[in-house]
Amino acid sequence: MTNTIKTKVGIIGGGPSGLMLSQLLDLKGIDNVVLEKHTRDYVLSRIRAGVLEHGFAELMREAQCGARMDAEGEIHEGFFINDNGKMHRVDLAGHTGGNSVVVYGQTELTRDLYDAREKMGGNVIHEALDVAIHGADSDSPALTYRQGDETFRVECDFIIGADGFHGVSRKSIPRDVLKEYEKIYPFGWLGVLSRTKPVSPELIYSRTERGFSLCSLRSQVLSRYYIQVPLTDSVEDWSDEAFWDELKRRLPDDVAAGLETGPSIEKSIAPLRSFVAEPMRWGNLFLAGDAAHIVPPTGARGLNSAASDIYYLYHGMIAHYLDGDSSGLETYSAKALARVWKAQRFSWWMTTMLHNFPNHPDYDQKLQEVELSYLLSSDAAMASLAENYVGLPF
Repeated sequence: MTNTIKTKVGIIGGGPSGLMLSQLLDLKGIDNVVLEKHTRDYVLSRIRAGVLEHGFAELMREAQCGARMDAEGEIHEGFFINDNGKMHRVDLAGHTGGNSVVVYGQTELTRDLYDAREKMGGNVIHEALDVAIHGADSDSPALTYRQGDETFRVECDFIIGADGFHGVSRKSIPRDVLKEYEKIYPFGWLGVLSRTKPVSPELIYSRTERGFSLCSLRSQVLSRYYIQVPLTDSVEDWSDEAFWDELKRRLPDDVAAGLETGPSIEKSIAPLRSFVAEPMRWGNLFLAGDAAHIVPPTGARGLNSAASDIYYLYHGMIAHYLDGDSSGLETYSAKALARVWKAQRFSWWMTTMLHNFPNHPDYDQKLQEVELSYLLSSDAAMASLAENYVGLPF
């Protein structure tokens, strides 16, 4: 026997994208159901990015989930670029008319969204296994899933695929409809989370002869650091001591001298890739976030690109249900992809400018050096960097 649930919007994925859309829709009286295959504790155990662009922070406030972010998050009006020992500050606020970013961990952001959904009695179903999409190209789409020995069917108007790169949503679009673009970078980031005081009040992006590094933070007592490593490396190759020693070598001497080290809370290696799937809509199935696009973390665009998807979907749904205007949903894919590709460009540019590429021809190496030199000497180039970093308009 199959149990049937009727709703307006069926959302696959209980990460920040799915939860934020669910919360925003619920605030407007638009009924929805979220299906998440993992437990809440598992979702909250994932360590992810923590730099939120200006527009993302505003969306959190509109979702009535921004109180803790505003109280505990850190507003950053700039960051540093270390070019082989020489520090240069990028004045985000000065180049964008006062805009900034908020440093606030994705885990905490997701926790806030979960708490808001629980407070409103939102229908978030965990451990929903074997999710399948039916009739996405029809007027009566549906989802099925399993919990234990029971099967369920969710009948809805629209399906939102916010279930990540490996989820079922994108795979449900016919191969002759979907076009995928991908770039694999020949290195990864070894990341360490530690309960230590950050080495700098603002992020430090470093380009050195030994490779890229990033000094980031989650709070004044929780630091996140990364170094570029070959794809052949594994976490087991790097002891905490080896990581700290290498990070110091990629920082200016005075900065390295102030680096507080400690045991790693979490350590992992993430390969870098760029990916885009087009279109982001097929029938009444809409893709959002990592289900449709992935960027290298260099430009802090991943979570923020997902937020712009949710912004377009949210306003499209409001217009459809409250005003009878479906134009926002009909143009969703084109609008979302226009911004996605700009985020792809920015992330690619930051990555290629700051990392060491194995077997790089001398000509390309010289161009890379000139690109960074030009950036650091040009107010116009700095303004472009700042505009993209704080977030382009939705």
